[in-house]
Amino acid sequence: MAEEHGELEERIIIKDQHTKEIDLVNRDPKHINEDVVKVDFEDVIAEPVGTYSFDGVWKSSYTTFTVSKYWCYRLLSALLGIPLAVLWGFLFALISFCHIWAVVPCIKSYLIEIQCVSRIYSLCIHTFCDPLFEALAKICSNVRVAVRKET
Repeated sequence: MAEEHGELEERIIIKDQHTKEIDLVNRDPKHINEDVVKVDFEDVIAEPVGTYSFDGVWKSSYTTFTVSKYWCYRLLSALLGIPLAVLWGFLFALISFCHIWAVVPCIKSYLIEIQCVSRIYSLCIHTFCDPLFEALAKICSNVRVAVRKET
């Protein structure tokens, strides 16, 4: 019984991430578009005091704006959502591929190669520059500066 339970847990843990449940209510759980696309009627059209249109026109405009925005978005997402999802999936797969198979290995290779150069450079600096700067420091250590105010 315990072995079956362990196997079941292992199957649940190994479950493919592509088949996970998606939230159909909260479609922006990480708040990516929190401040970008929240455009309501009041954000676009506003009548200042003293220049009001008829109430019926105002209500109809509000309804027309809201409904047309809603249905245009739905129509565009129905027509272009899947092709753009394929395009973005391909693009991010390409970026991931390049990063995993080209960028990181190049950086690692560079760091390995530069480590050797760094040691040689450090050795040269300590061999040639350290004695020079120590000598200059001893020469300048006896310099005295006095500030006098002349009237």
